[in-house]
Amino acid sequence: MKGTFILLTSILVLSCNQNTKTNQDENSETESNTKIKTEITENLDWLTGNWKRRNEEAGKETFENWEKISPNEYSGIGFSMQKGDTISQEKMDIIQTNGKWTLFVKMPNEKQATTFEMTELKNNEFTCSNDSIDFPKKIRYWIEGDKMKAKISNDEMEIPFEFEKVK
Repeated sequence: MKGTFILLTSILVLSCNQNTKTNQDENSETESNTKIKTEITENLDWLTGNWKRRNEEAGKETFENWEKISPNEYSGIGFSMQKGDTISQEKMDIIQTNGKWTLFVKMPNEKQATTFEMTELKNNEFTCSNDSIDFPKKIRYWIEGDKMKAKISNDEMEIPFEFEKVK
């Protein structure tokens, strides 16, 4: 009987220690997730500023201007000019809702924005996707040295962009 009591007491103590360790692990994981979300928000700050496309065709100039609205929202405008006239323009917003980032792209003649879910987010890089449209299905942005690069693509084609910061 005494041996059974010691055995049951040992199991109970080990069980309590395991629960405490599990709770500590869960708390540590929650703190880690919070830290990651904060770092991810900060990682989008590299996008901010005024950028000019370097690999544009002759006679055209393309720009993107990005600003941080809040820790959960970035807003951008992209436009191309030819002979001093704006020939294309798009409004872009990256918004975090319920821990998920979404890119919204809207042309002036569209009633609502096209949405792209952020499918990958690394340090100084992200990829957004929308498989329900023909082109682009993917939009990728990243920093390479002092350049910002982007690529829009689908399964058949891709268009690369290389930007430098305008001072």
